[in-house]
Amino acid sequence: MFRLLPPSEMIDTAITLPLSKSESARTLIMDALGGHPLTDAVAECDDTSALRAALTSADTDLNIGASGTAMRYLVAYFAATPGRSVRLDGSERMRQRPLAPLVDALRALGADIEYAGEQGHAPVLINGRRLQGGTVTVDATVSSQFISALMMIAPTMAGGLTVKFDGIPVSTAYLRMTALMMEARGIDVDITPDGVVVKAGAYTPAPADAVSGDWTAASYWYTVSALSSGWIALPGLALPSAQGDSVMTEIGERLGVVTGTADPDDYPDLADGTLQLMPSPEVFSRLDIDATDCPDLVQTLVVAAIMLGMPFHIAGVSTLHDKETDRVQALINECLKFGCMLEEERGALVWDGRRMPITALPVVDTYDDHRMAMAFAPAAIFIPGLTVRDPGVVTKSYPRFWDDLAKAGFVIQDIPDDADPATYGMESGSGSESGEGIESGEGIESEEGIESGEGIESGEGSEA
Repeated sequence: MFRLLPPSEMIDTAITLPLSKSESARTLIMDALGGHPLTDAVAECDDTSALRAALTSADTDLNIGASGTAMRYLVAYFAATPGRSVRLDGSERMRQRPLAPLVDALRALGADIEYAGEQGHAPVLINGRRLQGGTVTVDATVSSQFISALMMIAPTMAGGLTVKFDGIPVSTAYLRMTALMMEARGIDVDITPDGVVVKAGAYTPAPADAVSGDWTAASYWYTVSALSSGWIALPGLALPSAQGDSVMTEIGERLGVVTGTADPDDYPDLADGTLQLMPSPEVFSRLDIDATDCPDLVQTLVVAAIMLGMPFHIAGVSTLHDKETDRVQALINECLKFGCMLEEERGALVWDGRRMPITALPVVDTYDDHRMAMAFAPAAIFIPGLTVRDPGVVTKSYPRFWDDLAKAGFVIQDIPDDADPATYGMESGSGSESGEGIESGEGIESEEGIESGEGIESGEGSEA
């Protein structure tokens, strides 16, 4: 477990974010479909490791761990790759996540896919072949990745592909991202309110700027800035951006964070135009948003809002039940530890602003979900001694998250899983039995194999 203590001084730092996991995954699949070498300049995280390993492996039995992104994109990729036969499996949680809408659509296009376990779920047996293309209807209400997967393999089909939406599509910002990235690589894509039309073609090599800084990762720093009134430069983050979570610039203003550009005199080593988060006294009294197009921001926004005492109504959360964990229930469970009772009402998460007293420092369970760990960590600014279980889950998307928090001045103490966080190491008054903790820029040393300056290495090797 990591016990977190807030910075002792005002935060004024520059954080280099990981590259976008979403853009990286699409880049690797398009590379493989186009017969190009896999791009090196992608995010270094569990999802991309799982994708790269599967795309370069000659094995017929592949396990991608808990990576829903890898599972969905690889099912489509292998189904459309003539001569390639694989058994594709994942973690126990991955076996619970839905695959049927994608498999049904691929079968309608001529794919040879069988379930090797429970119907509608991994593992699957795939015998790749040239798919016929044409028109297919897809349940668009479950995951945008089903549609993105079909879009990316569509150029390999002789007649291209028309995907018709069954229902109102979720996370359409991700479909626009897929389309923009495909167009940048020479593919003709047209998104309409009713579906997507992709013409046959061949992918050109990835452009040099195919993958930019990750806006979802940036969201945790918006919370840090909002709770600390800190100044945080984020080199590598771009505007405008194809990433839907760049809407954080607008939502951040409601939390009291303005997105501007860093002063070159203050940061002479950063490129001109580097984005910087700046505190603002103008904070909204409540937060009312629709997160249908930015579901990965929900955990961030919930934690920021309860810490700021900001009642909220966040619509568009239905798809969060089928993520790495049931994120809706996980948020309800963990916010109770902060004295806040959330409710789910007609596909929305709601908090009326009322609090109950808490009698112990919160110990946040992460449910094998990287975003639970990162969303709750900034709350230590208001609740010193907050503890996060299973902190290594962040390797799925942001392996250096804890190192970056330490760089910003947080003290991160690695304590045994069976310890009482409220008392462990406090006898000496040092805040840690070993007296070590993590100092700014030092990295993390622990029995989990985390070495100074290297971030956290996962024992799993993989896991949206």
